[in-house]
Amino acid sequence: MKFTAAAIAAALLSTAAPLAAQDTAPPKRVTVSASVALVSDYRFRGVSQSDEELALQGGVTVAHRSGLYVAALASNLAGWGTFGGANLELDLIGGFKQPLGNGTLDVGLTWYMYPGGASNTDFTEPFAKLSGTIGPASLLAGVAYAPKQRALGNFSATPFSRGQSEDNFYLWGDATVGVPTTPVTAKAHLGYSNGNPGLGPNGTSVAPTGRYWDWMLGADYVLGPVTLGVAYVDTDIGRAESAYLLPNFASTKDGGPIAGAQVVFSATAAF
Repeated sequence: MKFTAAAIAAALLSTAAPLAAQDTAPPKRVTVSASVALVSDYRFRGVSQSDEELALQGGVTVAHRSGLYVAALASNLAGWGTFGGANLELDLIGGFKQPLGNGTLDVGLTWYMYPGGASNTDFTEPFAKLSGTIGPASLLAGVAYAPKQRALGNFSATPFSRGQSEDNFYLWGDATVGVPTTPVTAKAHLGYSNGNPGLGPNGTSVAPTGRYWDWMLGADYVLGPVTLGVAYVDTDIGRAESAYLLPNFASTKDGGPIAGAQVVFSATAAF
């Protein structure tokens, strides 16, 4: 599952650095980058995976000048996002990034793992992303499609459930714009999910209510090697739509929905 925009930017988008450096010096054969982030709530496609509590996240990326790269991202989990075991999510990513016209094409595969967790929880998701700039804005469009897998199956006690495997489709767009003469960058995200309309085999699911939208508006402030972020995150999942997922789909603190509006704070350091 994907982490905060700041963590992703630090851990993955940094693989584009050798491309930007081509005008001044030959790129290194292999580059290694890493990041660590503390977030007030780990939101995956608008839904909390840390029970609206703090999450510590980290990542490392090894990139070859050919465009090939591998990465690993990790985060602690709580509430909806847990499957027992270490209550840890580990994402292993392999991909290929190359210039395309005035932008960059990034294609790859993410393997979502939950070490020591219940069976039928790991799954894979191919993705493709196209990024570039228009004037002062950096834009990214992405699509991820996870084919039918047991971990995405529909097993809840609802009319939708037949115990079958499911697939999951996610389409999203991101935009960032630097504020002139300041270390501030405004950011926005819009995503659409289409997947399992019920609970997965362990009471959770990558797309818990089938079809829904998620969005984010926020800003990042660069302070030396640290990026401080604030973002307003929300979805169009209503209480009536998620009622049949309760009590799983609620915060253990106050029983409120974990897909409702939330202001998320983050601090990310890149190395």
